[in-house]
Amino acid sequence: MHFQWYPGHMTKAKRMMQENIKLIDIVVELVDARVPLSSKNPDIDDLARNKFRVILLNKTDLADAAATAKWEEYFKNKGFAVAKVNSQRGTGVKAVNGVIMDACKEKIERDRRRGIKNRPIRAMIVGIPNVGKSTFINSFAGKACAKTGNKPGVTKGKQWIKLNKNIELLDTPGILWPKFDDQMIGLRLALIGSIKDELLNRSEMAIELISYLQESYPGVLAQRYEVDESADRVAVLEGIAKNRKCLAKGGEYDLDKAAILLLEEFRSGKIGHITLELPE
Repeated sequence: MHFQWYPGHMTKAKRMMQENIKLIDIVVELVDARVPLSSKNPDIDDLARNKFRVILLNKTDLADAAATAKWEEYFKNKGFAVAKVNSQRGTGVKAVNGVIMDACKEKIERDRRRGIKNRPIRAMIVGIPNVGKSTFINSFAGKACAKTGNKPGVTKGKQWIKLNKNIELLDTPGILWPKFDDQMIGLRLALIGSIKDELLNRSEMAIELISYLQESYPGVLAQRYEVDESADRVAVLEGIAKNRKCLAKGGEYDLDKAAILLLEEFRSGKIGHITLELPE
């Protein structure tokens, strides 16, 4: 399966970010805690060179806590300030203010020496589609100031949001990068919903997910769907169809319907706390 998705508005968004980066003190990048490296846009590193950086591990409620701790350590070792958040519930969001201020302490001290006081920190919020950026901003600001949606591509233009006297945020549309060199990255992003499902073969995606769960999280499929996990991947998907009564006309098992159900239950955390990649 080949993964590629780069609508025209993403090219425009990247150009807009390049034009606005000179106004910015710090770049705050949201990544999905289930796929922290795959959901981290490599273009942002070029764009944000010489800027202070924060990584927000979002959707921690859906990820494996032990794996998230490893990723937190990984990014800190790379020189990022790091915070763990669950934007949907607001967990960890209040602490981000302090993380941003602490990451910018050199800039604040430099301004103070120049006699500049109370100049707000200007932060650019970036992240790939469907990583929860708008939900985070609304939770952070305490009001519905950014559009939200559970599908990629809701934010189409930039908007400045004054959070408090200390921080101003520049929200930007979610952007992917034009070419996935590693198709496993494309698969992981597809599994979490960052690439539109309509463009993909969901049965193939579900079979890949089953394969990963069999190897990395043995027992979760058997517990959730009462299937024989030692069977091959397609047989497991058939078992899920049987367990959930996903039937097509004629009484045959509808594997596509079972695949959609499996993907939805993975994305909502009903299968369990799952992380799809670990630091090397």
